[in-house]
Amino acid sequence: MTSRIVAVLNQKGGVGKTTTTVNLAHALARMGRKVTVIDFDPQCHLAVALGVVSKQQSGIDEVMLGNADFAGQQIPVRDNLNLIVAGPRLQEIEQLSDSASRRGDLLRKALAQGTGDRDLVLIDCPPSSGILVANALFAAEELLVPMTSDYLALQGLSHLMGTIKKFEAALNKKYRLLIVMSRFIPTRRLSRDVLHTVKKYFPAQILATPIRETASLAECPSFGKTVFEYRPGWRSARDFEALADDFLTGRVM
Repeated sequence: MTSRIVAVLNQKGGVGKTTTTVNLAHALARMGRKVTVIDFDPQCHLAVALGVVSKQQSGIDEVMLGNADFAGQQIPVRDNLNLIVAGPRLQEIEQLSDSASRRGDLLRKALAQGTGDRDLVLIDCPPSSGILVANALFAAEELLVPMTSDYLALQGLSHLMGTIKKFEAALNKKYRLLIVMSRFIPTRRLSRDVLHTVKKYFPAQILATPIRETASLAECPSFGKTVFEYRPGWRSARDFEALADDFLTGRVM
């Protein structure tokens, strides 16, 4: 069985990457999909958001270094949802002395050995353009880009697209690219203006449901809960249920 391998990335911080990854993954798992999320940021925010706080537990770091396999590093965290933590050695991969291309291909090689019965593997990337993001781009076939509706986010998106195009040329592949409007404030004119601009430049690539800004989404991680556990049935939970459906069916604006 071939898993869909999706990198959730944006080089800009604060755009809702981890919030999107954790809540979308749980929404998909609740719909019966078998999902594994990889915490690919040495800051370990994804693991914390799912209630896993051990910094010393090995994870994707040892898979990439060839000391463990994908299946063995998965921690069941919810029904149908497994987590692979970052691991304390993930930072070291940035400093490995191998050539850049060899260091950049570690994750793809690790996942190529098999992802078992997983329908989806979501990689929560760090906010950078370093070797870890290169690994995610080597490994993934699909990219999910959360972005906020402000002008700095537009600048960041433009920079990210330049990076993606370089990888497409170098690897001779075309990513399936989808954008999620996160932290969206529908009553704010700037939000609507930025959305209009993104639609113009990325037609049929923005998932149909924007994730509206709410306090509950910011509060969830401190309790180690997803929005479905923290505020079931609330607006944010409904947004993520709709987004998961958009993602599976390819429904776009």
